[in-house]
Amino acid sequence: MATLTLEHVDKIFGQKTSRVQVLTDVNFETTAGELSLVLGPSGAGKSTFLTIAGGLQTPSQGNVQIDGQALNQLSARARDQLRLNRIGFILQAHNLVPYLTVKDQFRLVDKVKPKGNLSAAALARLLQDLGIDKVVNQYPGELSGGQSQRVAIARALYQNPAIILADEPTAALDSERVKVVGALLQRLAREQHKAIVVVTHDLRLRDFADHVYQLMDGHLTLEQ
Repeated sequence: MATLTLEHVDKIFGQKTSRVQVLTDVNFETTAGELSLVLGPSGAGKSTFLTIAGGLQTPSQGNVQIDGQALNQLSARARDQLRLNRIGFILQAHNLVPYLTVKDQFRLVDKVKPKGNLSAAALARLLQDLGIDKVVNQYPGELSGGQSQRVAIARALYQNPAIILADEPTAALDSERVKVVGALLQRLAREQHKAIVVVTHDLRLRDFADHVYQLMDGHLTLEQ
């Protein structure tokens, strides 16, 4: 069974003269153990696709299922719990709490989601893999853009989610760091059987993907 499915999804913003259709008849599915890459230029609808896939937005038409459960059949509270326990988001806005150190960002996750997070040893390895183990006592304002991005990646992975949805996770990284992040996501998908979806215009991630899609003008197609 597919872990994440979008069926005939449309997304429309505005009405009449201000009406804009961002997604048109989008069909997509991924299963545990796969890393799927959705490529497209800015304005193609990638972020909208990702937030609908994760239940942060609702489609104008169509259906989203996670583990066979249609999101539109869940209450708002049930959707919140599903996101908390099953989905890890890596968003373009890193959303780090400015008055918490890097170390405390993870302690905050523990308060919101007390169970099921990575062990202290696993977190230490993750921080080392991402090259941010030396900045754990610094505040977000003291980090570079690339460091902030890697902290946001680590925070999402710390929750040990079954589904990882990433929006331009390598935009601020140099090529060597892109390889590190790409290999990490690929390893998580294959060895820990996670379903990982990355939306990006970063072609450097192609080599790490099991499936590559193109999103152009709201239409999604699978590369052959």
